[in-house]
Amino acid sequence: MATMPVDRSPDSTLALLRAGYRFIGERCDRYGGDVFQTRILLAPTICLRGRPAAVLFYDNERFQRQRAMPLRVQRTLTGRGGVQGLDGPEHRDRKGMFMSIMTPTAIGQLGQLFDDEWRARILAWESAGPVALYDELGRLLTRVVCAWAGVPLAASQVDRRAVELHAMIQAPAVVGPWHWRGLLARRRAEHWIADIIDRARLGTIAAPAGSALKVIAEHRDPRGTLLPRRIAAVELLNILRPVVAVDQYIAFAALALHDHPAWRQRVRDDREATENFVQEVRRYYPFFPIAAARVRRSFDWQGHHFPQGRRVLLDLYGTNHHPALWPQPELFRPERFAGRHLDPFELIPQGGGDHSTGHRCAGEWITIDLMKRAVTNLTSVMRYDVPAQNVVLDLRRMPAAPPAALTLTNVRRTA
Repeated sequence: MATMPVDRSPDSTLALLRAGYRFIGERCDRYGGDVFQTRILLAPTICLRGRPAAVLFYDNERFQRQRAMPLRVQRTLTGRGGVQGLDGPEHRDRKGMFMSIMTPTAIGQLGQLFDDEWRARILAWESAGPVALYDELGRLLTRVVCAWAGVPLAASQVDRRAVELHAMIQAPAVVGPWHWRGLLARRRAEHWIADIIDRARLGTIAAPAGSALKVIAEHRDPRGTLLPRRIAAVELLNILRPVVAVDQYIAFAALALHDHPAWRQRVRDDREATENFVQEVRRYYPFFPIAAARVRRSFDWQGHHFPQGRRVLLDLYGTNHHPALWPQPELFRPERFAGRHLDPFELIPQGGGDHSTGHRCAGEWITIDLMKRAVTNLTSVMRYDVPAQNVVLDLRRMPAAPPAALTLTNVRRTA
C-alpha cells in the first residue's frame, strides 16, 4: 500500500483561501502526484486532480454528496436540500426534473431572449459613457433568465435581484461582512421565489408551459408529493443563479478577445472556431474551483486507502490545467480543441461524468450556447474600444470575478 502524501499544516483552510484556485495543484506538484491528504475546516480531507481522479470521483458507487459540501456553501451558494447534495433515487428524480427543462427548444428560446436583450442594450451603450461590461451582463442575464423561467420581475427589481444572485455566488469563500451579505441574499431570494412558487400553485400567476417555474412548482417526488415550498425555491434558484453566473465566462471571453485579437476575425468567419474559442475560455479561465464528495464505503485506489466517510475534493481548475491532458496549459490556445473528441472527464469546469445520472451541471449546454452568442455579438454585432486598464486576474479570489475594470468605450452597432 502506497503512503499518501500529507500536507504538513495542521489545518489548510487559511492556505486554501490564500492560494485560491492553485491550492490543490501547487501541492500536487510539490508532492509529485495527483493526490494528497490535508485538513480543511479541521476535517481530514483528500484532494485529487486529473482525469483518472475525475473518473473515480464521479463513481456514484464509491462516493456520495450528502454532507459533503460545507454548511457555509449550502447556506449561500447552493441552498440546503438542493439537487447538488442528493444521492441515489432522490438525486435521479430531482436531476430528471432539471433535465426535462434543458431541451434544445428551450435552450434556443433562452438564447434568442439573450440576443434580443443584448442588441436592445447596444442602443443604450451607444449613448452612454464607459460601459462596465461585467455589471451590465449581470443585469442583462437576470432579466433574460427570469423571463425565460417564467419568474415575474419588475424593471425596478432587476438591480436588486442581480445583486442578490451575485452575492450568493461570491459568499462561500469569503469571511466577515461579505459572507453575511451572501447569507442575507440567500434568505431574501428564497423568500421571493417561495412566494412565487405559492402563487403559481394557486394559479394567481401564470406559469408558462414548459417553463422552469411550472416544472418545478408542479414536480412531484416518487411518492407523489409536491416539493416543499422552500425546496422548490432552492431548485428554481438553482436555475436562475447559474445562468446569471455565466456573466463571468462572457466577461472572460471578452477579455480573451482583447488579449488575443487575432481570434476576433477567426470567430467571425468560422462556427467551429467559435466553438473551439468558447471551450478554451471554459478550460483556461477559472469558474467553480472544486467539487466535494464523501466516501460511501472504504476502498483502495492506485495504492491509496479512502476510508468511509472521508471528504474528498476534486480540483476542477487543476484538472482543466493538468499538463497530462493539456500541453502548455497556461497558454490560451483554442486550436487545441480542433477535431478533439472530449470524453466526460477531461474538460470539467462544470463537473464531470454523465449529465442525466451524475452530478455534472444540467445547464452546461446553456452556458456554451450563451457564450457562443456573446462572442458573436462582441465580434459581429457591435464594435467598441477597450481603453488601457488593469485586467490582471487574481486566482487567489474564489470565485475569480472578471476584472471590475473591464470597461468598453465608443460602443456602436455594426452596419
